Amino acid sequence: MGGLKLKSLSEALFSYDFLTTLYIPHNSLTSLSPNIARLNSLTILDVSSNKLTSLPPELGMITTLQHLFVFDNHLTSLPPELGSLHQLEELGVEGNPLTDTLLSTIQKEGTASLVAYLRDSCPVPLPPSERDWITIDSDLSTHNHHHGYSPPPETFTTMCYNILCERYATDRMYGYTPSWALNWEYRKDLILQELMQYGADIICLQEVDVEQYEDFFVQSLKDQGYEGVFYPKSRARTMGSEERRHVDGCATFFKTAMFQLIERECVEFNQIPMRSESHKTEDMFNRVMTKDNIAVIALLEHRQSGSRQIVANVHIHWDPEFRDVKLIQTAMLMDQISEISSRFARLPKRTNLSNNYRVAPSYTDGNQIPTIICGDFNSIPQSGVYDYLSKGLIPPSHPDFCQNNYGPYTQFGIKHALKLKSAYSNLDSKELPFTNYTPGFKGVIDYIWYSTDSLQVIGLLGKIDDAYLKKVVGFPNAHFASDHVPVLAEFKVKPVAS
Repeated sequence: MGGLKLKSLSEALFSYDFLTTLYIPHNSLTSLSPNIARLNSLTILDVSSNKLTSLPPELGMITTLQHLFVFDNHLTSLPPELGSLHQLEELGVEGNPLTDTLLSTIQKEGTASLVAYLRDSCPVPLPPSERDWITIDSDLSTHNHHHGYSPPPETFTTMCYNILCERYATDRMYGYTPSWALNWEYRKDLILQELMQYGADIICLQEVDVEQYEDFFVQSLKDQGYEGVFYPKSRARTMGSEERRHVDGCATFFKTAMFQLIERECVEFNQIPMRSESHKTEDMFNRVMTKDNIAVIALLEHRQSGSRQIVANVHIHWDPEFRDVKLIQTAMLMDQISEISSRFARLPKRTNLSNNYRVAPSYTDGNQIPTIICGDFNSIPQSGVYDYLSKGLIPPSHPDFCQNNYGPYTQFGIKHALKLKSAYSNLDSKELPFTNYTPGFKGVIDYIWYSTDSLQVIGLLGKIDDAYLKKVVGFPNAHFASDHVPVLAEFKVKPVAS
């Protein structure tokens, strides 16, 4: 489409979102439509030798761009939104009356430096509107069928949030984020602000490193009435004390006015196979035991009612090429929860209750104890992990085993006895639009699972403002401290079935 003396482009062109290359040089264009942002697969855009006096800020939304040529136009400046173009290798601007700062930056330091300069000088967009609180119909006939005395309903809130560890928040990974917004000093305050804003009774965080847990989170949250349980990933065991401080893990905090910690447990997925000969397969050694993911399990007791709570907090392996490992790690977690819950059920009941409660619940088996499993599962709702947790059963033939041999897991399939549901599956949309938001991936991978026999969802924190997202290529940014967003649910404890 070069050299056709075009004065404008048809709007129909912007519906061709499959285009990877657009050449429109040597025309008479004086402006580009903001709708060019719909061409979100473009890697090359050439609008050289036109009569452009400005570029639309929306161009910054095409994060796939690698080559942008605007030679020989009438541009005096560039929109700072072009700072989002983190994959841009070549920006051709010669032949434009640009400001000295822009020209000297690109001439002396190259495209990457100019993009970084634009990114860091980009004005902060307006913040999104608050996320809605969604009330789930709680008038279901689940409460106290018997007549006479009934204790007050017991409710609590749980938050799950992968906060993006300082070590992983690099320019290379998050090249679209201004350096000041990627800086841990900025992000940690934003994270704390968010935790305080929602004030959940139980907070499950992933990607918390030893240093930040000890030096920042413990004290900051203690001041707000929380106590914490934390374990770093398995590799920390083999490290010196200084190196160990940079290893991340999972941290669970709970309000001490509501809960008392009875027991804590760390589940190390690379250690579990060593306990059983049948699990020591070649695939287990080569694929599962080389990953150092962990889960943290806290056994809590409600101070007023004496009811018990199992809270598991997990960060499952990230790599999409290892769907089998994600499934095996999740199966191991469920096995551990089953073992621990049976032990927890046998402990003597709490006796010093508040006046509103006559007697603490009795649990004949571990499956009756209210159970919450939070985490970054790195698995979408169409995955084997989601199937397994929601259905309780995965056959040996499931494609996510990737035809590997994991002993009994792949010989008989995997199952668990807890009737679990993802808290957000109570929405009409069945889950949020996303919990992780980057240019390369937008989807749901963080969940709050709960035991449906003992808990009922009565409220959920809603999605992020759609209008805001139209102008944002990915998180973290000025308003969101991590590439993940926190998820939050409110639960009502059901009476123990007699």
